[in-house]
Amino acid sequence: MSVQPDSKISNSTFLLTGFPGLEREYPWLSIPFSCIYAMVLSGNCLVLHVIRTEPSLHEPMFYFLAMLALTDLCMGLSTVHTVLGILWGLSREIGLDACIAQTFFVHGLSCMESGVLLAMAFDRFTAICNPLRYTSILTNTRIINIGVAILARSFLFITAPIVRLKFFDYCRPHILSHSFCLHQDLLRLACSDIRFNSFYALALVICTLFLDSVLILVSYVLILHSVLTIASREERFKSLQTCVSHICAVLVFYIPIIGLTMVHRFGKHLSPVVHVLMGNIYILFPPLMNPIIYSVKTQQIRTRIQRWFTKQN
Repeated sequence: MSVQPDSKISNSTFLLTGFPGLEREYPWLSIPFSCIYAMVLSGNCLVLHVIRTEPSLHEPMFYFLAMLALTDLCMGLSTVHTVLGILWGLSREIGLDACIAQTFFVHGLSCMESGVLLAMAFDRFTAICNPLRYTSILTNTRIINIGVAILARSFLFITAPIVRLKFFDYCRPHILSHSFCLHQDLLRLACSDIRFNSFYALALVICTLFLDSVLILVSYVLILHSVLTIASREERFKSLQTCVSHICAVLVFYIPIIGLTMVHRFGKHLSPVVHVLMGNIYILFPPLMNPIIYSVKTQQIRTRIQRWFTKQN
């Protein structure tokens, strides 16, 4: 069963596709998605609460982790409600203004998460390669400046192409290919001149996601070079252990992006469900996994959470 255009849909309203062909399974699909949504909210709120209430975690590394958790929390809040709205049979319709707002937050938060991961890589590089200057380099003022720069880069740079979406003429059937709004999806439906948006979006991806990934890779090359100069094997292992959580977070963020890009580029013959599923993995996988990764792999977080639950019992 595919989504059909509705003659009653106005020019300022769009239909979200959901999961084509699985409409009868929506009540069952809503269960895991609801659980994932609850885990995203509770997991990231728990990490933020632990960092806020534990004075020993008021360090640069955990400030950046708090930024990551806040970004993941906002990503969940800005997207999952439309997915659950479809699965619960509430509504597939979304207005143009709401769709543009969701597009703004989805792409802005993705860019922000990439920037936070880069800042965390810089934190690990400083801690391992310049341990004696760590506190003098990553002062509270500098951390605030880094956070403001990440926020400004993430949302100011995408404002121009997102605002232009408001003034496009959408003459094609108003059916979006995902359970939430994306910039490229709206461009596909527009009959206006979209060259500025297309080129701008490509340049933005290169200057943010691609450049961030290269700089993260370079930071780990330098970290590995520095670690190999340490004489003690135990000290080398201990230094690398502090990077495991961040490496996992980087993989959790970039692998779905690569997978989604490959599916859109080379998977045109695949079922539409595969495209929708990859889109949901791209949106939900990092917010779901990051609290788990840092709760399991970071001893300070794990200890505080265990202590907190012990007190509750």
